[in-house]
Amino acid sequence: MHTFDVVIVGAGAAGLFCAGIAGQRGLSVLVLDHSEKVAEKIRISGGGRCNFTNLDCTAANFLSNNPSFCRSALTRFTSRDFTALLQRNGVAFHEKHRGQLFCDHSADDIIKVLLAECIAGQVTRWQPCSVKSIQSGSDAASGDTCRYEIECDRGTVRARAVVVATGGLSIPKIGASDFGYRVAHQFGLRVVEPRPALVPLTFDSASWAPFAQLAGLSLPVQIEFGDRKGKISFLEDLLFTHRGLSGPAVLQISSYWRAGMPIRINLAPDLDLIQSLSQAKLHSRKLIANELATLLPSRLVDTWIERDGNAGSYRQRPVNEIGDKALAALAAQLASWEITPTGTEGFNKAEVTAGGVDTRDLSSQTMESVHAGLYFIGEVVDVTGWLGGHNFQWAWSSAFACAQGLASNRHPVK
Repeated sequence: MHTFDVVIVGAGAAGLFCAGIAGQRGLSVLVLDHSEKVAEKIRISGGGRCNFTNLDCTAANFLSNNPSFCRSALTRFTSRDFTALLQRNGVAFHEKHRGQLFCDHSADDIIKVLLAECIAGQVTRWQPCSVKSIQSGSDAASGDTCRYEIECDRGTVRARAVVVATGGLSIPKIGASDFGYRVAHQFGLRVVEPRPALVPLTFDSASWAPFAQLAGLSLPVQIEFGDRKGKISFLEDLLFTHRGLSGPAVLQISSYWRAGMPIRINLAPDLDLIQSLSQAKLHSRKLIANELATLLPSRLVDTWIERDGNAGSYRQRPVNEIGDKALAALAAQLASWEITPTGTEGFNKAEVTAGGVDTRDLSSQTMESVHAGLYFIGEVVDVTGWLGGHNFQWAWSSAFACAQGLASNRHPVK
């Protein structure tokens, strides 16, 4: 029988960071993970350099059934706090795009810092070691108000508190599982249905056939989902694939998209297409396809005109011979392309999982659930960040809030 103040299930970003902080605050901490590798999601992220936070990270960069829930943790441990930790450990990093911070050398630099924090906190880590069951109870005679027994590959472990940091369902090839959701259900907590997020969108083969030849083409767009009451939009790059759409714009909108609903794309967000075509009509005798090719990628223009019956009928005519209404209609189609995806590439290609443990059953201050001594942090919680380092920042912030809560409630198991 092993005894610790805290058992953390999951040796990823949130789990390791929470372990290090809690250990340095005087708690005895055990980290368990069924995988042989530590923090594999950190290792593969950002092309191997890990987009570990975003300088502009706020609660506005997250979606949840309770959008305000993440604010407390994010304001108490910010991106500046995490970068200060890296600077103290000599990790070089740079800003790549819109506040996104990446390691100069390797994502392994982040993992080394987290493991160093765990060593400083005298954290015990068992890997690989699968958890078979978690049971709770109390022992009034010994003075324990909350006790857990964890059955794992190395035997039985007793602890005052359990922290679930097992992540979501994304990228199962590196060990993702539904363990955290099963624990939540076991202890009577609500779970918002998990779904793939930051994931490419797909279309049925017949409707996508005209665009499949554009695979590999990328361009900046404005992408929207929703109506006036709840519209969300992003200005990012879009990438055509053989099966549908990807790229930062699509990954961002995918977190909000719901099955059966359309998305809208402005293929020329920096231009007033109707004005540009109207001006061209005054002085140009180029074919409409050639004129559009000065404004948009020629491959896209050719495909668009080929598939559009109206545009195809005048594709061999110069722009100055096309009626104003026809030009306006063509410009409107390109500026507000409405399409309905049939699905996503699923958890295999999703960067994160939306949904998770319902925040109504968690404390925003400590991440403790309504079941005393049971905590949930990181991706397993119904808090999902935008692309660009926000999800890692949630891992750091929620872990910090949890570690503080654990330390403030300290009363070691006897």
